[in-house]
Amino acid sequence: MKTVEVKINGQPVQANAGGSILDAARLAGIRIPALCIHPDLQAWGACGICIVKIEGNPRLVRACSTKVVAGQNYLTHDPEIQAIRRTVIELILSNHPQECLSCARNQACELQKLAAEFSIRDIPYDMNIENLPKDTSTEAVILDPSKCVACGRCALVCQNLQDVWALEFLGRGEKTRMAPSADVLLDESPCIKCGQCSAHCPVGAIYEKDDTKQFLDAILNKDLHVSVQIAPAVRVALGEAFGMNAGEIVTGKIYAALRKLGVNSVFDTNFSADLTIMEEGSEFVERFVNKKGDLPQLTSCCPAWTDYMEKYYPDMIPHFSTAKSPMMMQGAMTKTYFAQQKNLDPKKIYSVAIMPCTAKKYEIRRSDDMNSSGCPDVDLVLTTRELGRLIKMSGIDFVNLQDEKADSPIGLYSGAGTIFGVTGGVMEAALRTAYKLVTKEDLQKVEIAPVRGMDGVKKGVIDMKGTPVKVAVAHGMVNVKSILEEIRAAKKAGSPMPYDFIEVMACRGGCIAGGGQPYETDDNLRAARTVGIYKDDEKSAARCSHQNPEIIHIYEKFLDNKPCGDKAHKYLHTHYKSRPLYKK
Repeated sequence: MKTVEVKINGQPVQANAGGSILDAARLAGIRIPALCIHPDLQAWGACGICIVKIEGNPRLVRACSTKVVAGQNYLTHDPEIQAIRRTVIELILSNHPQECLSCARNQACELQKLAAEFSIRDIPYDMNIENLPKDTSTEAVILDPSKCVACGRCALVCQNLQDVWALEFLGRGEKTRMAPSADVLLDESPCIKCGQCSAHCPVGAIYEKDDTKQFLDAILNKDLHVSVQIAPAVRVALGEAFGMNAGEIVTGKIYAALRKLGVNSVFDTNFSADLTIMEEGSEFVERFVNKKGDLPQLTSCCPAWTDYMEKYYPDMIPHFSTAKSPMMMQGAMTKTYFAQQKNLDPKKIYSVAIMPCTAKKYEIRRSDDMNSSGCPDVDLVLTTRELGRLIKMSGIDFVNLQDEKADSPIGLYSGAGTIFGVTGGVMEAALRTAYKLVTKEDLQKVEIAPVRGMDGVKKGVIDMKGTPVKVAVAHGMVNVKSILEEIRAAKKAGSPMPYDFIEVMACRGGCIAGGGQPYETDDNLRAARTVGIYKDDEKSAARCSHQNPEIIHIYEKFLDNKPCGDKAHKYLHTHYKSRPLYKK
């Protein structure tokens, strides 16, 4: 990359040509405060906190959105700049509710941190807080527009990264406010509940619906058997809430913490990820080898993606795998197979899932298929953030917990199950087993490089002993459109399909950066969590789903020894339908 030499406070810096002053300052080890900027988003200078001076120029510029010019000297900190920044923060605070103690972002709020850094103890302006109602219409996220600081992050994420366009700014001047498109309730908008708006909001204007009290109430109810499953991505992110390194695998500590919280049974969603692969892989073989069903097959484990497809691309429904997500499969097996094994009444089992995703809160009530056991297969979903708060409020010394194991018979998992947490992981896991189903042999090298990495769209051809399989992987909803349009174009032209198998994850990086993961996620954190996921795969005794002995056992003892059979379809598969962008 081409560089240019600039100066930051007189210090020479080799900055990226075309980069911002903010980026150049970081290279010099100088932090310029800002509220509207995020590494995932294009800067647009909304907050004005990052103002700097250009030596010899009386005009102040915004460091986040101003490109460096070779030879210039940028002054980032002096008494005048500090005074202006302080004034901007005070003005923002004068329009912001003073509810820090009860706010969902207390101690994780970027505005709160800035106020503390600038030693703001009083606000010298009249308070002018709009009394705007909260939007609690979805099961996933809550909007509190009275706390909005007009940074624009939520709208930029929703529009430019997710291609959903459910959020926008309405009104002008002082009356500008963040709201769902068309000024309807969020549940009536195109929202897919991915939670990326809440993950990128710097304050408490958008946050996940908190269900921790329901969980604690269930624990206290002695008539209930509380079972909990944890998703693949949770194990490499939860430690961050306790000062541990991103990507550190804390699976055994999570099992131990859940038992200390009073949970009766601890399972792992990785087990049902293996189950998903058996179903989805077998379904792919039926389509690809036996020509029964439409190709390409699209993955279906991401509820935000399935919601997007039903709203924006309902013509793709025939291409969708009917396999439920691992979370819903785990719930169904908990209230059927596990209940039978332990002689428990399914209605007395309270099934909880710890997920990196806010859309999972919506998924448990998506359709009647989510009640395949005769009652809700999953009763409650908590995000990684919610679990972190639960552990802290319970006084558990998480860092020093001794590792424990999951319960059987639906807790053991293979390496293929754990890589579901990263972009390309579902595809790689499916191909490991599909190879076995097609060739009757195991892959000698199970790492499939073409589907790994952070490119928004990854494409490759996988050789199955002379049979090529054309695959594609997309993550971040904005990246899926080009692939789906290729399929539409091929259909219209009567041409061969460009792909056989496609994986889509709604969030950039996959579930490791889901809307319910720890705040301030960027590509550095995504990379660290991804490394942790692959380490968990590499240390697994079995690295393919079909090698998991508990998977083999559940098919033999409960699922009629047949993936995609009648019993498997009853409990492990679902249906889709076209949904309107805007509810009436």
